[in-house]
Amino acid sequence: MPKAFGILLASALAACSADLRIETPMKPPAWALLEQELLRANSAACERFYDKYVDSRGYLLHTPRWGTLDGPDDAVETFFNWTLLHALGGKDSLLDMWRKAYDGHLAQYAELRTVKTELAKDGAYFNEFITQSDWFHTGEGLRAFFLQGLSDPKDEKLIARMTRFAGLYMNEDPEAPNYDPQRKLIKSLWTGSKGPMMRKATTYDWVGDPVPGRFHLLHNPAGRGKMLDLMTYYPKMLAHCAEYLDSVGDHPLNMGTTILATNAYMLTGDPKYKNWVIEYVNAWKERTAATGGNIPTNVGLDGAPGGEYGGRWYKGTYGWNFTIYDGELEQIASRNTWDAGAFPGFANALLLTGDQGYIDVLRRQMDNIYAQKKEEGGKTLLPQMFGDPRGYKYTGREEWYHFTPNLRTDRLTEIYLWSMNRADLDRIPKRGWIGFLEGQEPDYPAKALQQDFERIRANVEEMRTDPTSPGTRLADYLLGMNPAQTDTLTQLMLGGYFSGGKLWMLNSRLRYFDPDRRRSGPPESLGALVDKLTADSVGVTLVNTDPVRPISVVVQAGGYGEHQFLSASVNGNEVALDRPYATVRLEPGAGARLEFRMKRYANQPTLAQPWDRGWMRQN
Repeated sequence: MPKAFGILLASALAACSADLRIETPMKPPAWALLEQELLRANSAACERFYDKYVDSRGYLLHTPRWGTLDGPDDAVETFFNWTLLHALGGKDSLLDMWRKAYDGHLAQYAELRTVKTELAKDGAYFNEFITQSDWFHTGEGLRAFFLQGLSDPKDEKLIARMTRFAGLYMNEDPEAPNYDPQRKLIKSLWTGSKGPMMRKATTYDWVGDPVPGRFHLLHNPAGRGKMLDLMTYYPKMLAHCAEYLDSVGDHPLNMGTTILATNAYMLTGDPKYKNWVIEYVNAWKERTAATGGNIPTNVGLDGAPGGEYGGRWYKGTYGWNFTIYDGELEQIASRNTWDAGAFPGFANALLLTGDQGYIDVLRRQMDNIYAQKKEEGGKTLLPQMFGDPRGYKYTGREEWYHFTPNLRTDRLTEIYLWSMNRADLDRIPKRGWIGFLEGQEPDYPAKALQQDFERIRANVEEMRTDPTSPGTRLADYLLGMNPAQTDTLTQLMLGGYFSGGKLWMLNSRLRYFDPDRRRSGPPESLGALVDKLTADSVGVTLVNTDPVRPISVVVQAGGYGEHQFLSASVNGNEVALDRPYATVRLEPGAGARLEFRMKRYANQPTLAQPWDRGWMRQN
């Protein structure tokens, strides 16, 4: 094999313990230098944020309140992507800050006391988990926790929490009988460490107690930064949730709980967690088939779609027909969250089984929606709701309604990336990252990375000029100031994607580990650019921008090792692999484009790092 190809067979590299060796010089591409600098800037900005807004106990500097508008989920969501940033190659301080902030958050909100709702009269948390809430909000608050295992799979506190939290939905805690194993359903929209809410919610459950003072409210019609007297504005907050009261029965949001069990399985290997996920998601698959491919937004305690509404499967809080009068905005509002839990739920079942039938469920639901599309004023409109258009005042009509230009392209992108079916790609605009992968926007990487620098700069400037104090800001105020930018890095480096939804798992084609530092993320001088994804291959350019020192990197097939590399090729020279990882050595200033042939969803997913791994092949 000519040396100019810059690659040697593994048999010639026993001393280096590398599968591939890259020696060909490569001028550092702009995207590689931008990636590395963006990781540094991200880390530095997060340190600045932490120093300004978190105290020595790990407490967030704000006025804590119970509620879904500005409560515990918003406070901890402030750090939502810091653990992901570390796994992408950010500084170790990110993981240290997250651990301290999460412990501090649990302690800070355990001290909270409410009068108007029983849910937090003895604290917002019990056994470190929310007492009762809906999974739209519970999931938001757990986003960074969901991804901590990417970097921290041996952390005993993480493992204990993940397994305990997953057990809340497997009836392992007698104080929290959230699950009905006979009918395979979660009993309420409101669940947690105190069990399911088997009554109607109250507006105080949603909003909490008022607190005296003037605050910069984020959730209000006046917009971010407007100071309002909370005691005066409090009736408006109650009016916002006046119709959010139905709670009993299962809801697709509850499929977000599968993220806990899937992580527990990947941390421990205990099959009970996998078995529960498959059991629960299969029940939802059957219910969806029974309603013509539409994912029902209420399942009664009898196990029947729409069981709490006389068979009207589209009813329920946050359901297909959740059209209400919002007394805060003083207008009709339609708020349907059918997809927020369904997409991660069915995707987790795919991750654990490799069965594309789970993605077929999501595709059929989108087919049903797209079958109703119409054109108005040169725009394609899709219905966002189903049922009685009056919603809040039922007249017996059932139809698709509330047509908007929201074409749900983020969800269609997820379906395509899970299926890699070109027919799914046909529904997605070929622009941005997808356009780049299709060879239509070659400048996308550099432009997208540069835009992330501007976002960091703007957030740091907002921190610098922030007029608020802990006594004038609530939990939600800091959400928009989190400086960490991870979407572009996830796309370009890993071939991964996060939709606009907020219940997270890392669905990516690749991931990297630094074998010298024994940590997640690439070596500091590695640039990585995924430029091609197919059903059985991935193309990626790897470059060592350091002109002095060689580096080694472990490339993993999939975010959780769920895929299997079959071979790797450079310039037509192919090396057989047949395993979920490859070790690549790059000489100083060297780089090359590699193409990995692979079988997707061939392995059981795991959070174990390569040097600790006993790979389990999927039967």
